[in-house]
Amino acid sequence: MKFDGFETLAIHAGQEPDAGTGAVVVPIYQTSTYAQDGVGGMRQGYEYSRTKNPTRTALEECLAALESGARGLGFASGMAAEDTLLRTVLSPGDHIIIPGDAYGGTFRLISKVVERWGVSWDAVDQTNADAVRDAMRPNTKVVWTETPTNPLLGITDIETVAQIAHDGDALLVVDNTFASPYLQQPLTLGADVVVHSTTKYIGGHSDVVGGALVVADAELGEQLAFHQNTMGAIPGPFDSWLTLRGVKTLGVRMDRHSENAERVVAALEGHSAVRRVYYPGLDTHPGHKIAERQMRSFGGMVSFALRDGEKAALQVCERTKVFTLGESLGGVESLIEHPGRMTHASTAGSALEVPADLVRISVGIESGDDLVADLLQALEG
Repeated sequence: MKFDGFETLAIHAGQEPDAGTGAVVVPIYQTSTYAQDGVGGMRQGYEYSRTKNPTRTALEECLAALESGARGLGFASGMAAEDTLLRTVLSPGDHIIIPGDAYGGTFRLISKVVERWGVSWDAVDQTNADAVRDAMRPNTKVVWTETPTNPLLGITDIETVAQIAHDGDALLVVDNTFASPYLQQPLTLGADVVVHSTTKYIGGHSDVVGGALVVADAELGEQLAFHQNTMGAIPGPFDSWLTLRGVKTLGVRMDRHSENAERVVAALEGHSAVRRVYYPGLDTHPGHKIAERQMRSFGGMVSFALRDGEKAALQVCERTKVFTLGESLGGVESLIEHPGRMTHASTAGSALEVPADLVRISVGIESGDDLVADLLQALEG
């Protein structure tokens, strides 16, 4: 009998009890090298932990199952995953399309590093599929999508943009960090590659940095595995183990993140100090219907703009007591930040510069009453 419920896969995929001891938790194989049965006689393919490690293998197999992919690959960070992917699939003279409000780290990598290889790029509003179609060129090799986007929570129609990319012989890459595989599975909607900063919701406890790629095509997976080994930006066994432990509770955590976010949004929407709330769960959000179709629920990320501008936004960030001022997201604890001066500072002066009055919050799993009360007191000073 096949069991394929998300929560079951999160706990069991790639995680059979240890054959020797019966341990139900995957061990931390804290080793760099492995004894071989003669020259070239590797045991189960293990020779050196940069190439392959059993703890990392368990994580990679689990992530592939959760994203319905052919292969998963673990990395030392989300940016290491992005860098390895782009070095694998792009060559000088190629073109890439990115979101008009892409994550600052992705924008920095592409505009400051990838561009130097002779790769051109355009940033377009991917909530408008026609804008993506218009931006396609004969040399476009990658359409890079975030949905929801960071930090404006824009929604891209994955199925439609996948078709546009494929019509132009390009890959569709979806950064699924904000949604997590529990809320959204882009490969089932036509994407070719999913990117994660596993530091965020997948790890879920703000105690480990990591990244991952999951691919639909096994051949592309082999190419990426070659570059993963060659470039070496892999997670260690303890990092892999911590991430795998976080995965086990992803489903229940995301349910609580989403539930709390909806309560926070309801409080923000009615507040006189708030100019606009960005959250795909709102009926008034322009991407609501698409998000409703391709997501299980709407997640724990919320952004909002203040009527009194940047000064008011900075003051709110400084006044919260339960929300911690910090640049990451997706942990069990709630975080607040000012994107313009923090996570997206690299976009300043560019077409991707974020509004100065914007605040981004990662809604944790604390008491919903406490989170609402904390934001209200911060808004009211």
